[in-house]
Amino acid sequence: MSKPFSKIFRAVCSLLDPRAYAHAFRLIHFYGYSHVREKCHIRIGSGTNLAPNVSLRNGARIQLGRNSHIGEHCYLWAGESTGRIIIGDHVSLAPEVFITASDYQFKAGVPFRIQPKRERDVVIGNDVWLGARVVVTAGVTIGDGCIIGAGAVVTRDIPAGSIAVGVPAKVVSQRTDA
Repeated sequence: MSKPFSKIFRAVCSLLDPRAYAHAFRLIHFYGYSHVREKCHIRIGSGTNLAPNVSLRNGARIQLGRNSHIGEHCYLWAGESTGRIIIGDHVSLAPEVFITASDYQFKAGVPFRIQPKRERDVVIGNDVWLGARVVVTAGVTIGDGCIIGAGAVVTRDIPAGSIAVGVPAKVVSQRTDA
């Protein structure tokens, strides 16, 4: 093979080699799972970061405080019309936390999918830590300084400084200055 032809042959082969595109496919796959609707309307405080694969719905009604962290595979779903999600400063959401500001109604004789959703604000105070796979339902307020244990389902307000665990979440202790 002549020298110019071998260079052309190697260039063509490198373009046809699937390994040449592996990095691009990894990037597309990585970012392909993050779902942010109306991201230009989300209010995010300085120093706050969102891990990959976070799902935010109805961003105009989501507010994230300063220096907070939203873990991988978290879902923050504000209501379609009125339900807001307000998260304070220095909040940490572990992976797979689900927070929703709306829920279905359960009137008998009417399919739940065609019933209007009930929307209520979710407010999470400052310095709050939600463990992995915590679920926070519509209308809940979690006070400043709370810790919610992994796997808890928060259906009622949690007072400031509380440690809550379980399904449904119940206060088991208070944070102390140790």
